[in-house]
Amino acid sequence: MTNLSNTILSLWGKKNINEDSEEVWLPLIAHLIDTKNVIGWLYNHWLNDGQRRILSQGFENSNEVQNLVEFIGYIHDIGKATPAFQIKQSFIHNEDLDQDLLERLLQNGFDNLEELKANMDTRHWLHALAGEVILENSGLNESIGAIVGGHHGKPQNKYFDYEDQLMDDTSKYYQSDSWAENPTREKWENVQKEIINYGLDLCNFKNLEDIPTVTDSQAVILEGLVIMADWLASSEYTIKDGKRVSMFPLISMDKGFNDIDMTSRYQQGILNWLKTDSWTPQLIVDTKEQYQKRWNFDPRQVQEQMSQAIGDSVDPSMIIVEAPMGIGKTEIALTAVEQLAAKTGINGLFFGLPTQATANAMFDRVDNWLGNIAKEQSENLSIKLMHGKAQFNQKYHNIPDADDIETDEGAVVVNQWFNGKKSILTDFVIGTIDQLLLMGLKQKHLALRHLGLSGKIVVIDEVHAYDVYMSSYLEKAIEWLGAYHVPVVALSATLPVDKRNELLTAYCRGKYGSEKFKAQNTNWQTCQAYPLLSILDGKVLKQKSDFSTKADDTTVKVTRLSIENYDLIEKINDQIEDGGVAGVIVNTVKRAQELAKIAEKECSEDTQILVLHSAFLANDRSNLESKLEKSIGNHQKRPKKMIVIGTQVLEQSLDIDFDVMYTDIAPIDLILQRAGRLHRHQIKRPDKLIEPQLFIMGINSYGDYGDANQTIYEKYLLIKTDHFLKDKIKLPSDISNLVQKVYSADTDSEVQDLQEAEVKFGIDQKKAKQKSKGYQIRAPRVEKTLHGWLDNDSDTDLNDVKAEAAVRDTNETIEVLLLKKDADGFFLMDGRKVDEEVPDSVVAQQLIRLPHALTMDINQSIRNLEQDTISNFPEWQNSSWLKGSVALILDANNETEFNGYKIKYSSDLGLSYEKE
Repeated sequence: MTNLSNTILSLWGKKNINEDSEEVWLPLIAHLIDTKNVIGWLYNHWLNDGQRRILSQGFENSNEVQNLVEFIGYIHDIGKATPAFQIKQSFIHNEDLDQDLLERLLQNGFDNLEELKANMDTRHWLHALAGEVILENSGLNESIGAIVGGHHGKPQNKYFDYEDQLMDDTSKYYQSDSWAENPTREKWENVQKEIINYGLDLCNFKNLEDIPTVTDSQAVILEGLVIMADWLASSEYTIKDGKRVSMFPLISMDKGFNDIDMTSRYQQGILNWLKTDSWTPQLIVDTKEQYQKRWNFDPRQVQEQMSQAIGDSVDPSMIIVEAPMGIGKTEIALTAVEQLAAKTGINGLFFGLPTQATANAMFDRVDNWLGNIAKEQSENLSIKLMHGKAQFNQKYHNIPDADDIETDEGAVVVNQWFNGKKSILTDFVIGTIDQLLLMGLKQKHLALRHLGLSGKIVVIDEVHAYDVYMSSYLEKAIEWLGAYHVPVVALSATLPVDKRNELLTAYCRGKYGSEKFKAQNTNWQTCQAYPLLSILDGKVLKQKSDFSTKADDTTVKVTRLSIENYDLIEKINDQIEDGGVAGVIVNTVKRAQELAKIAEKECSEDTQILVLHSAFLANDRSNLESKLEKSIGNHQKRPKKMIVIGTQVLEQSLDIDFDVMYTDIAPIDLILQRAGRLHRHQIKRPDKLIEPQLFIMGINSYGDYGDANQTIYEKYLLIKTDHFLKDKIKLPSDISNLVQKVYSADTDSEVQDLQEAEVKFGIDQKKAKQKSKGYQIRAPRVEKTLHGWLDNDSDTDLNDVKAEAAVRDTNETIEVLLLKKDADGFFLMDGRKVDEEVPDSVVAQQLIRLPHALTMDINQSIRNLEQDTISNFPEWQNSSWLKGSVALILDANNETEFNGYKIKYSSDLGLSYEKE
């Protein structure tokens, strides 16, 4: 190993003033070696076997891969070895600090830097881009150069040309505009060559031309890994055992590179950062025993046979479980996660769900499952709940911090280092489906998301629940997961055949570069068996439907009902006169509130009324969900008479049971999901309600379903649902058959008066799919570099809030903090006064999303709300919880006027509004 010149050792990589007001710095070469050491450790100890297998494709042995990984880590900041960077101001704009480091450079052979500093504008100098230019000009291939150029989160655009960059900014690279040989230019060229050669020597390469090229999927993982390693190696301190401890600190100005023990420095840094263990999955030998161990019950035969089939597969990748509501698909999925982890060495989990409410409900179940594993293996395993209101989930909030955990018996913990953009790197993540869909969105630091998900088995619940816009992002994410050979388990009770086939072909396309796979059965493209297990085992599609026993059918009587609101409540009162629980699921919040107001007036005092929809404060909604499950959940003491009125939020996640159900017309899969809450449990029913009865409302006549329903759902699907839904249905036997008939174009000829709605449906689907492409990344390709990977037409970067909105085809709305005011001051809606005794974290929980109708001019609405908020709460700008929030202030009667509407909030009815 050659000795480094003083010239190299004088280059700074980081500079600052510490807490004691002392000047501190870190030599550039120290940061490069720190990052090399960190990324090498991450490759060997943090990546799992599955990720290492992807990076090893095309390499002769693991040493070659490790050498490449470490070289990328080492060379990532070579763009700082340029005059433009070395004369840059410190972030804190401390002139003494800047001058002292400039003096060090001048003393070690650099000339005229003060003159350069006075004349050169370096504010927009990008050292990541400069690094790629230097390396490619020196002979490095583009596939690796692009990783260096994008290590600050966004690769260079598709038109990038290192020669053009050099021509445009020559003096920033060499302190001279002249291309002729001269001492100044030669000095900077030699500096850069020395750094490159030292790194080549460290990483066992002879020259840059020996550095291998990588594929698309390898490049993205490496990009994410170098970003993570750079952030770690740039962390001076972390918190451990409640105390601040060193990781990779800067050093005093009187010390230099030769004063640092680089090996012990990185070992201590990693040791202080590492707070949790990695899961070591175990092979499952006995499926029945596994269910007893994890959930204390014997599996149903469908569960046991599906789990056995998954366990018997050789190279399982895409697995789709189609089974009735309440059959236990979650247990099948989590058992599959353990089976797949043991087979593949991929030892993390992402569990994606349609909504925050369903994610919260699943979090409890996954937390219990993971806690069982943690104790069994005496490991502290890290979990994350990822959605916009995760910080308000009480159970998640109560999970111990990895810094504070003292037990060595194994526990589920939260590792605070994995926050913000790093959250997805947590080993076990439960979140809304957005977190997976964002894998397909052009957003800065996307490689970190890919890095996190490439190391997790992915479970997608309610996979049928996504429209064509979201499904476009889902297919793109599935394709990339296929490229990473990540197993995916998709769950559904009501999955159209076409969507099943799209998921399978997208995965196969990502994994093998084509859609082609062999199927064991010839009718796989039209298979309507139910329950059904589909497994893509290598390039062979296996489907299992021959289960020894199937769930007993329940015959549900279906009645179409054209009825006014008052008459509806009167009919329900009559049905539950002798007792019973009626569920009413309607398609709009406004209709739910109108029905609830009538019910409060027209029902007897012994009838409980409960309303549940999306327009409640988070705390109120959580309380209502809890009250509902405690009233009509499994094994609960049911009220004698109860009417539950809600919207689509009642379709999913809640394990509740109605004696009779009324629902607005909706597409068949949603009707069946709603019907899954009807006679769900084996209990004694009131005499009038022994037979399951489903009433379908909103059908004025065949083909006329009212403006409100037809605005929410495509008329094409409503007509086909109306046509194929007969007066009696058998659940679960009819589920698949009905879903396929409604969603298959092959049945269109059987349905009268469909053509106009069919044409509109086709146009709308095409528009939505085209719209989804705007910010969507391309598919994985072997021959591509990362150049242009995140380019978009507007050339803007989406922040987190806009990014999550971009993967859902919804109208933009505003979330506000809902407060009220009277003569004594400001209050929360529960009556607590907003003062020093109410923490900012509690105020921040008073979030509610305003309906789109109230914010048609969204920019003006935001300006008005911001103005009022700053006027009433100027101190919020200094709060980490409340900064940037806007408040909507109600009066003492819980009312206000906003944008021409009268708004009112009630803990019983939620947020309601009327045009003034």
